[in-house]
Amino acid sequence: MQRRTLLKLLSSVAATAAFAIGSVAQADQIVKVGTIAGPDEQTWAVVKKVAKREGLDIKIVTFNDYVQPNAALDAGDLDANSFQHQPYLDSQIKQRGYKIVTAGLTYISPIGIYSKKVKSVKALQAGAKIAIPNDPSNENRALLLLQAQGLVKLKAGAGSNGNNATTLDVAENPNKFKLLELDAAQLPRSLGDVDAAVINTNYALSAGLSPTDDAIAREDVHSPYANLIAVRTQDKDKPWVKKLVAAYHSQEVRDFIHTQFKGAMVPSF
Repeated sequence: MQRRTLLKLLSSVAATAAFAIGSVAQADQIVKVGTIAGPDEQTWAVVKKVAKREGLDIKIVTFNDYVQPNAALDAGDLDANSFQHQPYLDSQIKQRGYKIVTAGLTYISPIGIYSKKVKSVKALQAGAKIAIPNDPSNENRALLLLQAQGLVKLKAGAGSNGNNATTLDVAENPNKFKLLELDAAQLPRSLGDVDAAVINTNYALSAGLSPTDDAIAREDVHSPYANLIAVRTQDKDKPWVKKLVAAYHSQEVRDFIHTQFKGAMVPSF
């Protein structure tokens, strides 16, 4: 009789322990997220706190280049990464055959049009000089912004689906704007010599320009150049992915981005 009682007690304890261990494992699911040191890492520290409340234990893995995070994700060394925009991911998939997909958007550092001579794009006169970056990705981005502002029109298909546009792809330029291709880092210095320049946020900030106060036009937050969270194709429908994206899209993270980066980064969700 005592033996049966003892066996029942041990079975009960074992069942309780198994349930407890299972519950802890489920509550503390580890998700490794690769990102870049700096603003991205700072933002993910906030996401980590939000996700913890929803049963995800995010381990932030930082990188110092833009090549390793996708290689690590595709190899399974990461569960997700967050550092790139869609055009870059598309080019990586095309070049390397990665089985990686977008799970959700994060933020954009909007490229903007700046000027010391006019207060709006509508004030640009015929023949105005507009400086743009000369590297393929940023030149494409600049031309798409000029098109969105109604300043030029590109040929059909140019600037999308991995087809980077150049000045040769400008189909319509009714005001005969002179598009000057310069090194991206030199664009802020060109403002005294041109009527307007399309400048990346990092270079604008380095030159003392405020993206929110000084830009006369900026990219939309839903631009193709908004950054994103990427996961392996095989994981895209897993519950933890939905929780991860929801944690990033929380009001807490939105408020942090607005407060911490003051327009240099803008939520795309």
